[in-house]
Amino acid sequence: MKVIVPIAIASILSEKTLPPKPLPILISIISIIAIVLLIAKQPDLGTSLLIGASGIYVLFFSGVRVQLIKYNNWLNFGLISTLIGSGGYIAWNYLLMAYQKKRILTLIDPSSDPLGAGYHILQSKIAIGSGGLLGKGIEQGSQSQLNFLPEHTTDFIFAVIAEELGFLGVLLLLSVYGLIIYRCFIISFESEDTFSKLLGASLTLIFFTYIFVNIGMVSGLLPVVGVPLPLISYGGSSLITLMSSFGIIMSIRKHKTPSYLSKL
Repeated sequence: MKVIVPIAIASILSEKTLPPKPLPILISIISIIAIVLLIAKQPDLGTSLLIGASGIYVLFFSGVRVQLIKYNNWLNFGLISTLIGSGGYIAWNYLLMAYQKKRILTLIDPSSDPLGAGYHILQSKIAIGSGGLLGKGIEQGSQSQLNFLPEHTTDFIFAVIAEELGFLGVLLLLSVYGLIIYRCFIISFESEDTFSKLLGASLTLIFFTYIFVNIGMVSGLLPVVGVPLPLISYGGSSLITLMSSFGIIMSIRKHKTPSYLSKL
């Protein structure tokens, strides 16, 4: 679904010249909201947020932001603020489960529930902080090897990397991620096909969102929503999604018009 949604939205918006007209934008927004609400009701907050973001990214790259700036006034600002506020109220009171609300509230002060909702964040912070510059060494981390850190092979594996490889290991990992994102954006923006450009750029930004949300979650800056670290966390479904996205971007690269990129 994380790949299908941007494909569908990109198909709708690329039928005519960009920036898109109001009707395709409206259809896209309604489709995104409907899918997000259905998935959030499961409940699966992390997946619903990622899918919603994937659709919004396509809108962003299609030039919707240009129209908002062009016709920007206090009425539009008030309307957007009202929609965001109403959406937040509905989500908090009717969509979020009790444990999800607790995760958000615990984010403010994890020490208020050190053995419950705040346990993951506290142990993760200890692991990240104890790594120092060079880390403790492979399989030498106390938090991960002694099982103080939950989900250390999946959602919280970034804390394991920080503890065992230190700041330099984290910097190396982020550099690799940055290189992948840079290359994917170049391939996407070099495409002369509107659909390919929208789809490739949005899939690249989804990859970045995975990284941003996971690191923010592990660092205690974002609520724990169960988003894996791309290409590192153990798990099959997220890997299939990412490999599908990379396959699409590689296909865009293969079928694009040759340019200076072919010399890189």
